[in-house]
Amino acid sequence: MSGEAVGRVFAYFKNVNVAAVELVAPLSVGDRIRITGATTDIEMTVDSMEIDRVPIESATAGQSVGLLVPERVRTNDQVSMA
Repeated sequence: MSGEAVGRVFAYFKNVNVAAVELVAPLSVGDRIRITGATTDIEMTVDSMEIDRVPIESATAGQSVGLLVPERVRTNDQVSMA
């Protein structure tokens, strides 16, 4: 569903372009998401998702995941379905 909240960025690891996201809704590899914030506006497909450096295909609300992102994101940026 477009615009549905998925989570919030709580960390960004610039050396590997990974956003750490705390989920409030399920998310799967292949989903289209949008990351927005004061200076961020990225629309992307989830190509890679990990928990504790272990690749996963899907995650549920309450889990924290690492997402490979194409550019810098910031703490507290919002993640929603595109």
